[in-house]
Amino acid sequence: MVMPTDDRGHASAIALLAVDDHLLILNGIEAVVQQSPDICFVGGATTATEAVEQHRKLRPDVTLMDVSLPDINGIEALKRIREADPQAKVIILTTYRGDMLAVQALKAGASGFILKSALEMELVDAVRRVHAGEKFISAEVARDIALRVDEPGLSAREVDVLKRVAAGGSNKAIGRQLEISEQTVKGHLCRILAKLGAADRAHAVAIAVQRGVLCL
Repeated sequence: MVMPTDDRGHASAIALLAVDDHLLILNGIEAVVQQSPDICFVGGATTATEAVEQHRKLRPDVTLMDVSLPDINGIEALKRIREADPQAKVIILTTYRGDMLAVQALKAGASGFILKSALEMELVDAVRRVHAGEKFISAEVARDIALRVDEPGLSAREVDVLKRVAAGGSNKAIGRQLEISEQTVKGHLCRILAKLGAADRAHAVAIAVQRGVLCL
């Protein structure tokens, strides 16, 4: 008997690719999926580079993508996957309950955003709903986004500056690295503190980690 296939050449079960650099998480995802006959675990990847290649080969219906990967981050991997396949459906998976990270992921084309702390409870529902064309965001993160929807986000340059602050860079060193003046760096930092409601540089880094702007 020939199983019916969808427009990506898969049997009617939803084909799921999972990406996480911890094998324990990958094994856990596979174990959860095995309990759902309508979802098929077709492969796992432990790096972003491997994820892009696996997606090209397997053409999964849904990809579950960790943010923190050893080569490049999951959002960059998401962008590369969608550049090659604009119809790709990717759910971001993370330990960071950050509204800014979630918004960044959604703007990059993510179809969902779920927390590892709720993985077993939400995984199957998220995969099914995303496959059906819906967006899925963990409830706690959705609440945080709603509470801060009118707040200005950090620009790409401001995030870059803040990353270098988190790494211990001085204004002078950051200016040299980014090929901008020290005064321009100070201007970026003033805007960062204002947007995050931070008292100083260290406080700004702490808030940025909490809200998922930085994944340290």
